[in-house]
Parts: sequence; structure tokens; C-alpha cells
Amino acid sequence: MTESPHDHKPYVSTNKHIPEFTLKAISIGVIFGFIFAIANAYLGLKIGTTISASIPAAIMSMAIMRIFFKNSTILENNIVQTIASVGEALAAGVIFTVPALIFLGDQPSISKIFVLTVLGGILGILFMIPMRRYIIVEEHKTLPFPEGTACAEILKVGQNSKSSAIIAFWGFLIGAFYKVLTNIFFLFDEVPKWIIGPFKKTVFSLDATPALLGVGYIIGYRISSLMFAGGIFGWFVILPLIKVFGANNVIIYPSIIPIDQMSAEDIWSNYIRYVGAGTVAVGGFLGLFKIIPLLYKTVHIGIKELFTFKKTTKIARVDQDISLSWLILGSIAIVLTLWLLPLTSLNLFTVVLLVILGFIFVAVTSITVGIVGSTSNPVSGMTLVTLLITCILFVVLGWTEKVYLIMAISMGCVATTAICMAATTSQDLKTGFLLGATPRNQQVAEIIGVIIPSLALGSTVYLLNKAYVLGSPQMPAPQAALMAMIAKGVIAQQLPFTLVGIGVMLGLLFWLLEIPVLPIAIGLYLPLSLSAGTMVGGILAFVLNKTVNTEESKSKGMLIASGLIGGDACLGILIAALAIGGVISPDTAVLLPSYVSLIMFAALALVFAAFTTKRKK
Repeated sequence: MTESPHDHKPYVSTNKHIPEFTLKAISIGVIFGFIFAIANAYLGLKIGTTISASIPAAIMSMAIMRIFFKNSTILENNIVQTIASVGEALAAGVIFTVPALIFLGDQPSISKIFVLTVLGGILGILFMIPMRRYIIVEEHKTLPFPEGTACAEILKVGQNSKSSAIIAFWGFLIGAFYKVLTNIFFLFDEVPKWIIGPFKKTVFSLDATPALLGVGYIIGYRISSLMFAGGIFGWFVILPLIKVFGANNVIIYPSIIPIDQMSAEDIWSNYIRYVGAGTVAVGGFLGLFKIIPLLYKTVHIGIKELFTFKKTTKIARVDQDISLSWLILGSIAIVLTLWLLPLTSLNLFTVVLLVILGFIFVAVTSITVGIVGSTSNPVSGMTLVTLLITCILFVVLGWTEKVYLIMAISMGCVATTAICMAATTSQDLKTGFLLGATPRNQQVAEIIGVIIPSLALGSTVYLLNKAYVLGSPQMPAPQAALMAMIAKGVIAQQLPFTLVGIGVMLGLLFWLLEIPVLPIAIGLYLPLSLSAGTMVGGILAFVLNKTVNTEESKSKGMLIASGLIGGDACLGILIAALAIGGVISPDTAVLLPSYVSLIMFAALALVFAAFTTKRKK
């Protein structure tokens, strides 16, 4: 006999009232949200992915609340992680789209980025509310929500919080110190490269950074190995073939110089990236097709509940949402602001399209994260579908000028932010459902948590662009580059459809072979150095799980990995500011040869392993 969702007994009883929505919880959550927003913006622009903030925030919240606030409750800790996770979601929405505006020649103001981000974030939260009762409650046993469930378990365990904070802090210091050695003192190369002669002088490179070691450990061996396989396939199979068949000074579109004169990086940028774009699109579409039946049911129930105004005499604390009247008024206010505010550059047709596609994909992402979790959620695929539909409709209407191209990307920024926020909101509400939190408190907390990261992200993007140049190998901004490329190609009819079509066929081939398409597609689309650095972290996770497979070691590993990412990212932002101010030069030659980078990266991995396997006395 299966458990009915109505028989579910939360950790905190429905009739019990304990401190939850408190000033200290909100304040700590806002600080964490700010940190995770900046760290994930840096990480996303560098490798094209962000790391879920819920679990690290839950662990760090317990540590800080236990040290400084002895009487803190589990529901206060839940509010902290709920707000903290907003920073990661907003960062994903921004890094997928805002750099695309820069690539297309627009220079969006900080205020425009703030408005698009904050309105998109709140819209995602509001759109998800009418779906909560079905997705979270009715489908409790059907949709597991991996990160949300894990976060609830971590909060319930609630032990070793003080030592956990110390471990995370050590990870932060190690990541920051390593970054100082490579980017301030320039002792050794952060991205060593080797030319491989037998493969037509292709390049093997390794982004030997603490952030990628941490990312690889968190996503695990399986996903990181698939990404690495995609990179190897692109750089050691497709690239040498292009060199072989493109000899004798042949010029092949979209390049304007002969293939013989192109470097490995040029070939990747002009050809392989388009193949990867096609494969990424297939991975995103396949992820959406899997959940069409659940999507239909969710949208149907969501619309029905949205327009149901029946009064109820009493609603249990654990079933109280923001009222539907506020939801409708808030949504209308956001839509009118997007339309009437000149800063947003959106016309009425685009705003209406945004509402329709936004609501559908909020449902899609809410279900998808319930099945596969936030890490494997194909947000880029949903964004790509939104952008493609918008651009195709613009072409049909004859809107092919640059202003409409900018409008399509601006609309995509709002839609993507809403999609990312809905995914985070659904995970957080699942955690709250298991713990016995008040949904309304979590929803209001997330709306509060949107503001500060939205203010910081625009400045972060411009800072990183000035220091590293977005689109460069150091800061490729892969998703945004893909969005700009697709939008420009569809509207201006300049997309190399043959290369994209080859990528589509590769994606279908991987699918027929039952190989997860999206991870290998991302590896094909990204520079090899990024997937290679991530692979080292994946190998480290594999070895540690085989040798020291305990809950304590896994928890320590997660904390060290999160600390390495945070230290690397925060120092990266600081170094970017120093570079802009002329204090240091990013082009300074390194002092030691390339093999030293491998030795130091291996030493970093060994230090990681030592912290993870060290047992308490």
C-alpha cells in the first residue's frame, strides 16, 4: 500500500509553531545569496554551468546558526537555504542571456539588467505557486526532487555543524590561495597547453583551477566523464578531420581564412562550436519530451487553481501559499512594467509571448527538477526553445532589424530567469514540505532574496568582461554565445545550418545508443580545457567513493568542493577588479614551465583527499 500525500507526516508537526521567518534567518540568507550569486556568475561564464546552492547553504547555515545563535530552529535554517539558493538561480538566468546582448553589440545598462532579472525572478516564483499543491504535494511519491530531499535530510541530521563550517572555510582559503599563486604572482600557468602533432597539431589543454576540481567532484565521475568524452571527440576526432579535408588553402564558411592557416582554437570557434550547438539543442529537446504527459496535467491543474476563488474556512499552516489575489495582482504589475517601462525594450507582442511561454516552461522546469534534479535540468534547452520560437515569429512578422534581435534576447533574459527561479522554488518548497515549513514564508523569503543578487549581477558581468573579455577562452560564456549565435542566425539567416545539422544528428545518435546527450553535448561545445579540469574532479570523486565511502567523507567532500569553488570565484572577481585598475596585468608571463601546473593541480587534489578522509579523533 503506497503512502498518500495526505498521510505524509512532516518533521515539524502541522499544528506546531516554531520560529521560522525571522530577521536573523533572512539576514544570513541574503548574505549567502549574494555570495552564491557572484560565485555562480563567475563559474557559469567560465564553464557554462552553475552549482546548486541549497545543500552547501544548508550545511553552512546550520554551522553559523549553531555557533552564533544557540536557539535557532530547523525552519529558520530552511529559510536561510531558501534565500541563499536564489542567488544561484538568478546567476544562471543572467549568464545565459545578458552576455548575449554584449556579443550582439548592445551594452545593457546595470539598471536594465537589474529590472529584467528582478522581474523575471519574481515572475518565476509567482507562476510556480499555483502548481505547488500538485507538483509538491499530490506527486510527492512520484517526483523525488533529489536536491530538495537531500537538503531536508541534511537539515534534519543537523549535526557536526561547527566542524562543517571550519572545513568549508579551509576549502575557501585553499581555493583563494591557489588563485593568488596563478593570477597574482603568476608562478605557474592556470591553463597549460600541449600541441599534439600526430593529430594535426590539435591542442590538449587543462584548466587546472580549484573551481573545476570542486565542480567535477560535485557532479561526479559519470557526468564529468561524459563531458570529457564530448571534448575529446571534438578536439581529437572532428578537428583533425577538418584539418585533413580542409587542406590546400580551402576557405569554408563561416570562416573567412583558409583552414591551413587556422589554429586549433580557430577551428573550434568557427566549426566545432556550431556542431556542439546542434547537439546541445537535441539534448534540451529530448529532456523536454520526456515530461510532456506530466506537463499537460500540471498546466491544466495550475490554470484551474489559478482561476478558482473558492473561500476556505481554515487552511493548515503547512498548506498556506501567497494568496491567489496577490499572485494575480503581482503578475499583472510585472507584465505592465515590462511593457510600459522603456528601459526593458519590450513591446506588447513580446510581453504576451513571454507570459505564455514563461508559464509553460515554469511548469516544465518544476517537473524536470523533480525528476532529475537541478544539476541535470536542461534550462539551456528551454531557453533555446523560447528564443527559437520568438525569433521565428519575428521573422514571420518581418521584424529582422537589430532592435528586434535585442528585444528577443531581452525577453529571453526575463524568461530564463523565471525558469531558473521556478526550478529553485520547487526544490525549496519540496524541502519545506518534508520539514513542515510554511510555504508562504518560503515564497516571501525568495521574493526578498531576489533583490540583492539582482543588483550585484550586472556589475559582476561587466567587471568580468573588462578583465577577461566575455567570449574569450578564459571566460567563454558558452550558453550566452550560443543564444547570440542562434538568434542572429535565425533572424539574419546566417546560421551555418549544415554544421548545426551535423550536431543534431550526433545528438540523435547518442540518444539511440542510450548515452545521456546533454553532458556529452556540453563537452563538445565547451573548450576542452574546461571539461578536462572537471574530469579530474570527477576522478577524485570516483576514487574517494570507492575507498572511503562514508556519509562523513561525502559531507566533507561537498564542503571542501563548495569552499574551493567559492574561494576561486571570489578571488577571480577581486583579481578582475585589480586588473581593471591596472594593479596587475592578466597577460603577465608565468615563471615556471607547464608541467609544474600538473604537479600543483595534483597536489591540490591530494590536499582535497586528505581533508575528506581525515577522521575525527
